[in-house]
Amino acid sequence: MEKDAGPAVAGVRPDDPWYEASAAGWGEADGPPGPGEDRPTAAEIYLEVHRSEAFREVRRRYRRFVAPAALAFLLWYLAYVVAATTAPALMARPVAGAVNVAMVAGLGQFLTTFLLTWAYARHARLRRDRAALDLRWDTQELTRGAEQQAAGGRGR
Repeated sequence: MEKDAGPAVAGVRPDDPWYEASAAGWGEADGPPGPGEDRPTAAEIYLEVHRSEAFREVRRRYRRFVAPAALAFLLWYLAYVVAATTAPALMARPVAGAVNVAMVAGLGQFLTTFLLTWAYARHARLRRDRAALDLRWDTQELTRGAEQQAAGGRGR
């Protein structure tokens, strides 16, 4: 037997991260499904979204940025480590006063990390966030309908 989590709107738990009180009831079907009207389950909805072209496009955009960026950063990091272990004379060469090549390269690692984080956030905001939000909204609406169907079938 399922424990009741308190007051709920249309079968949605109050602690549900998908729930938005201002949109409760919008676009939802009135009452349980009629005879012959089948609504998909939440699992079927998520599988359908996973197979959708829109989801594949979001994943494709993600991979197009992350794979080359991660590879470039990994190569840059490995070059720093290899140079520090195999060419200590190069790394000890002074650049300005007491600052040597190793210090500049080490600080460059930090700078690269911050720049990569900024580039990732910018790429996500400009190329993926809107499409992902649309997918999430559509999925939320579909699963809310499936939850209502399940609640309606149990005799509220």
